[in-house]
Amino acid sequence: MVANRDVSIRVRRGSVHAVVGENGAGKSTLMKTLYGMHRPDSGTILVDGAEVTLHSPSDAIARGIGMVHQHFKLAENLTVLENVVLGAEPRQRGWRRFLLDSRRARARIDEIATRYGLDIRPGAYVRDLGIGERQRVEILKVLYRGARTLILDEPTAVLVPQEVTELFGALRDLVDEGLSIIFISHKLDEVLTVADDITVIRRGTTVGTVRPAEVTTRQLAELMVGSELPSPETSEDTVTDEVALTVEGLTVDTEDGRRAVTDVSFIVRRGEILGIAGVEGNGQAELIEAVMGIRPAAAGRVLLGGTDVTAWPTRRRREAGVAYVPEDRIRSGILVDFPLWENRVLGHQTQPPCSRAGLLTPSPARADTRRIVAEYDVRTPSVEVAAGALSGGNQQKLIVGREMRGSPTLLVAAHPTRGVDVGAQAAIWDQLRAARREGLAVLLVSADLDELIGLSDTLRVILRGRIVAEADPGSVTPEDLGSAMSGMSGVTATPTTDTATPTTDSAATDTTATDTVTAPATDTAGPDTGDAGSAAEPGEER
Repeated sequence: MVANRDVSIRVRRGSVHAVVGENGAGKSTLMKTLYGMHRPDSGTILVDGAEVTLHSPSDAIARGIGMVHQHFKLAENLTVLENVVLGAEPRQRGWRRFLLDSRRARARIDEIATRYGLDIRPGAYVRDLGIGERQRVEILKVLYRGARTLILDEPTAVLVPQEVTELFGALRDLVDEGLSIIFISHKLDEVLTVADDITVIRRGTTVGTVRPAEVTTRQLAELMVGSELPSPETSEDTVTDEVALTVEGLTVDTEDGRRAVTDVSFIVRRGEILGIAGVEGNGQAELIEAVMGIRPAAAGRVLLGGTDVTAWPTRRRREAGVAYVPEDRIRSGILVDFPLWENRVLGHQTQPPCSRAGLLTPSPARADTRRIVAEYDVRTPSVEVAAGALSGGNQQKLIVGREMRGSPTLLVAAHPTRGVDVGAQAAIWDQLRAARREGLAVLLVSADLDELIGLSDTLRVILRGRIVAEADPGSVTPEDLGSAMSGMSGVTATPTTDTATPTTDSAATDTTATDTVTAPATDTAGPDTGDAGSAAEPGEER
């Protein structure tokens, strides 16, 4: 397969250069080539006007090119300082030359952080950091190694609006110092806000490069995929009185015994999408795994319809009509070395069309995989291709298509459109709306606040493992939701009628009509406390 063909991109020094394109367009391949992870078959790479050959990321780093991946590469049991210097540690002198020179490392890190306005805590453990802080550590890592060109892959995918604003401020500080940023994103409104130049790639070829002032969001979407920018907003009222999922007082622990979820209760009705908003790492993953039976509950109950399934294994829950889009598609969603049709079978190996009388049925499974490929526009030459050969967005489309087959009664979805382009995003939203009209209940976790607000009938906010607030999708803004997710907004108790267990606390009736984010009456407990080089002239080609 040819991933890139005759692609050209020129990045000006001291600028933010965005690269956008649909899934499978070749963005990831291009970036991996620039970072030395792939060798091009033809063409040239020039850095500061000199042709270079990049055999590995080490070669790229030596040439001043650094990359911050969408999924952070940090060791949680190490401090910020230790993560930053890992592999490039300054050593003490003399007989202590094998020991880390912490003082020199700290001075260098402080110098870089101050120069570029990166607010970090060198002595803090990564496991105690929020998502925005972790991202700053990743940026600091590449700056510590002397990067003058930074490749940022989907840097806002897991950030709340306030953190996005902080990131964009940091990027402006970097370009003001003469650094160049290559910014990969599917969020076109953000691209138009932060970029100085935008290159559009379609089907492996450069469509063109434009300035933000020259295009609108709609025009940029049309350049990418030939269609207008989709919107998740819907005014349909499809919620019924039939309860599909009940979660009562659910408490979940991590493998090392730490409490991840505390006394969470909610219900999801047929025809309803219940959205869970929260900064990643606040218990969403553990909550979903407990609902799916992947992780045991320390306390509380999970009911499908009126049946207690708390002790049921995942396979039995799936056979009862529960579909699942996992948070991490590589770890939990696909087998990268297996063909697409075998990935269609995953989680459905006891159900038609994948099996009959307990035996695998390859021909019907292949045929159904072809239908998914066509319906969800999965870019692949064949269903015999290994899943690992697809782009991340096409892998995601395959997973969503697989889970929507067979008319499930409940869909548990974690970030269903993460990493997909606007066209695929629209297709997934349309499928969710159509299934909801047919009575599908959806438990939706997403870092895309516009998606949560636009699709959800009901919204809950999770913070430190507790449901701390509820919001009306019809009136809440992404900024309101982001504040509640970060614990920065004061919330007022309000009665709720759709929770698993009613409350008799009279204080819960004290509400303010203008509140857009409020605390649910069923969970009144508060959350647990628990050498960079010299600057260059802007506009010079990098």
